[in-house]
Amino acid sequence: MKILIMGGTRFIGVALTKILVEQGHKITLFNRGNNPSPVEGVKTINGDRKDADQLKEKLATETFDAIFDNNGRELSDTQPLVELFKDKIQHFVYVSSAGVYLKSDQMPHYEADAIDPKSRHKGKHDTETYLSEMGMPWTSVRPVYIYGAGNYNDLEAWFFDRIVRDRAVPIPGHGEHITQLSHVQDLAYAMASILGNKNAIGQVYNISGERYVTFNGIARACAKAIGKSPDDLKLVHYNPKDFDFGKKKPFPLRMQHFFADISKAKTDLQWQPQYDLISGLKESFEKDYLVQNRHEAEIDFSVDDEILSSL
Repeated sequence: MKILIMGGTRFIGVALTKILVEQGHKITLFNRGNNPSPVEGVKTINGDRKDADQLKEKLATETFDAIFDNNGRELSDTQPLVELFKDKIQHFVYVSSAGVYLKSDQMPHYEADAIDPKSRHKGKHDTETYLSEMGMPWTSVRPVYIYGAGNYNDLEAWFFDRIVRDRAVPIPGHGEHITQLSHVQDLAYAMASILGNKNAIGQVYNISGERYVTFNGIARACAKAIGKSPDDLKLVHYNPKDFDFGKKKPFPLRMQHFFADISKAKTDLQWQPQYDLISGLKESFEKDYLVQNRHEAEIDFSVDDEILSSL
């Protein structure tokens, strides 16, 4: 298939581009050109998707069988693409977020669960609704937390930073909040499996790892992944309401139970997560964290120190 990927040079896009090229698809990337193509020879069109006129001008003469919209956050990001390619493509795959779900007493989240109208990811649900209303042959994926090599969000690296330096790991609350991580490769394979699957048209899929894990469990898993004993970890729990962190982010995860059921994706897409948490974290540590020499970098632990000193 002839496929357009919005982005394609960072994290999810890198993994997806490599998989689709290996599968024999002809790929075009649309991005600002700030990062090199992950696969030599892949066609790249440079432009700013936030500029609707520029996007339409640069893509006006292009034809595609499918589009992967990896980095649209607001409805306004995706509308120009839909206006340009409506009735011209076989499949539009959109990366949404499990962050759209309304906090609930009943878990895990299912795809039909209520949406939080105040979620910072509301724009993604607005886009899903728009795609449906426009009659696009669309599918949306809703990852929970994504990790793996190339992650530009401080998730696993946040834990690695503290553990490799034998620092205490400050965790909000009791540390037993349950959440879920998805390896970027598993997410990319799930996305690739959507192509040509008629069962996926008009559907939303939660995508994440097979098992759930606590905050304390993530810290212990990170320790195991880098070759340290989880028994030697110093986990320090605190009440975030006792502090005013301003705009600083003291912890990379939301302090609540947050995990989703992935059985629908496994059934419809014939997809199965391949990474267990320890092996996925080990790969991230060895192929990304160490390669970037982050273990030797100067890290700002001022928020940690504020927490630890008060306790």
